Amino acid sequence: MAQLYIIYNADSTALGKIKYACTKIMSSSSDSPCSACDLTHNGLHLTETAQWSATKKRIGGAEVQQLHRDELSIKLKQFFDSEKLELPVVIGQESIEATLKVLMTKDELRLYSKDYEKFLASLQKNASDQGIALDIQNEE
Repeated sequence: MAQLYIIYNADSTALGKIKYACTKIMSSSSDSPCSACDLTHNGLHLTETAQWSATKKRIGGAEVQQLHRDELSIKLKQFFDSEKLELPVVIGQESIEATLKVLMTKDELRLYSKDYEKFLASLQKNASDQGIALDIQNEE
């Protein structure tokens, strides 16, 4: 089964959440500090939105993990550092043993953080281009 990692530009700690909230409040609406947070939690909410939960269920053939930057495994951290990636980012792999691939960059996430259909279409195309099979289900 494929693995998808949505990595936030925020830390998981209480202090990390406070720092993120301050940064979010002070940023312009067009320059969000974490478009992955916007996608999954609508910015400052502490829980996933119902729309994201429904969208995530439509991503078939993959386990979706949402991680803060301080929750990365050694393998993900090494990949992130070696690729000189900017957060947030979506990384995927065909299986748990397969090579990690960048599926969506910070800029791509910014484009699709408010449009779940475009997010899914881009995710499926990018995954396919990287040899990762996803089965995006139609809306129910």
